[in-house]
Amino acid sequence: MAQGGGSARVVNKNVAVGGMLLFLLCVLRCVHLVEGATYVVGGSQGWYLQSKSWAVGKRFRAGDTLVFNYNPSVHNLVVVNAGAYRSCSTAGSRPLTSGSDKVTLSRGVNYFICGAPGHCTAGMKMAVTAT
Repeated sequence: MAQGGGSARVVNKNVAVGGMLLFLLCVLRCVHLVEGATYVVGGSQGWYLQSKSWAVGKRFRAGDTLVFNYNPSVHNLVVVNAGAYRSCSTAGSRPLTSGSDKVTLSRGVNYFICGAPGHCTAGMKMAVTAT
């Protein structure tokens, strides 16, 4: 009867475990890559009347998160469609009022306005395109 077959099985088992660990590391790395980035709108100044240009030159992806920091006694955030963005209308939309709202971007153009009277028409609105 041949001897030594047991050590070959141990080596094969170690190779299989090592391969599985490598596979799991690759999956975890991919999951991390799929997670979106987080951006603070307006940087340290936050969401304010001149925030519209903040997004210019930035590249966003679906799944990225925008954080809108603002004084809730003065401003709010309303996620709207293209028509409401153009007309500065909040009809049918629920304003976010926490002062630190997080919004996950969808693929395409995402529209945001401040619903406080006169703020959107004064320029407190932003369109962000996510690929």
